[in-house]
Amino acid sequence: MTVKIFITRKGVDKNIIELTVLLKKLRSLTLNQPGYIYGETLRRIDAPDECVVISTWRSLTDWESWYNNEQRISIQSEIDLLLGEETEYAIYEE
Repeated sequence: MTVKIFITRKGVDKNIIELTVLLKKLRSLTLNQPGYIYGETLRRIDAPDECVVISTWRSLTDWESWYNNEQRISIQSEIDLLLGEETEYAIYEE
């Protein structure tokens, strides 16, 4: 069963250069993860300081393995610190 993960980040205009570096690092690691299919990033029109990443995975197990990956956790912690807010995750099945 394929799962889609909706990752919401607010405050993306803050420190955009540093944030872009961290997000590129995170994305490059994601591309090599077992079960990762694809992802897309959407910027909210009525709230341009917010974006959503829709990440598609082969299974919930594959997503959980990535979610618990130490490198991901480390980079994600830096992102949350930079934004001043925690990233939100919502998991859906197809």
